[in-house]
Amino acid sequence: MRWEGNRQSENVEDRRDEGGGGGFGLPIGGRGIGLGTVAVALVAGWIFGINPLTVLGLLSGNPNTGAPPAAQAPAHAPPAGDRQAAFVATVLGITEDVWGQLFQQSGARYRPPHLVLFRGVTPTACGTGQAAMGPFYCPGDQKVYIDLAFYDTLQRQLGAPGDFAQAYVIAHEVGHHVQNLMGITGQVDQRRGRMGQAQANALSVRVELQADCFAGVWAHHADAARQILEGGDVEEALNAASRIGDDALQGQSQGRVVPETFTHGTSAQRVGWFRRGLQSGSVGDCDTFKARQL
Repeated sequence: MRWEGNRQSENVEDRRDEGGGGGFGLPIGGRGIGLGTVAVALVAGWIFGINPLTVLGLLSGNPNTGAPPAAQAPAHAPPAGDRQAAFVATVLGITEDVWGQLFQQSGARYRPPHLVLFRGVTPTACGTGQAAMGPFYCPGDQKVYIDLAFYDTLQRQLGAPGDFAQAYVIAHEVGHHVQNLMGITGQVDQRRGRMGQAQANALSVRVELQADCFAGVWAHHADAARQILEGGDVEEALNAASRIGDDALQGQSQGRVVPETFTHGTSAQRVGWFRRGLQSGSVGDCDTFKARQL
């Protein structure tokens, strides 16, 4: 991926020097959620979910995970010379430019999210964020959260190496932010509250696949404007999408697939919707909620 030389976003908050320690217990409904439960949530949902705290809440028997965040010291920008942070800030900057232009073309104004770098645990408006969840977006504070150690997990444990695979992760989470700005997140939350679990899971799949499609839309316009794609980059993103399909993760973790528990879509669906956004570059082609077949 040709990312160097592009501007870096100023909307990156670096909390990595604030500690966070090894306290991976997440109190929900009076219970502590340890690493074992977090690992289940990681596989059963998907590492890049719109709000992994929801998955953890369901596992604990209490879906109300929106505890107010703890006091947080003022954030600062990443230090100069941090190449990985520079990469993240550059990808975020490109998402700002692409979505800013697309929103402007539709007569709206794009409000970019902040991206928080952290280690271990960090407070969010959606509850306590943990590195074991993987990257996630919190609509409550309109921030994307990522522990950069996740990229090692992406490569070594999930078998999805490459810088464009890493960019896809960020673009997917920003896709959830776009959904939030468009009012989709609020509408889905209202509908989900009136559904049974199987129906709510099916709705979540449509949310996640749309975020994949939005990531493809971003890649389409970013490459058209900046020629960021190199040979093999698209394959890196498609491989990442395939590796984290619900069927792939369930088959790997438990040796069987339970479709009614899917919350993010199959590998084929994730690949298909990312490819759809990438090829067309049209937000209108990403309406997973009206699609008869995913």
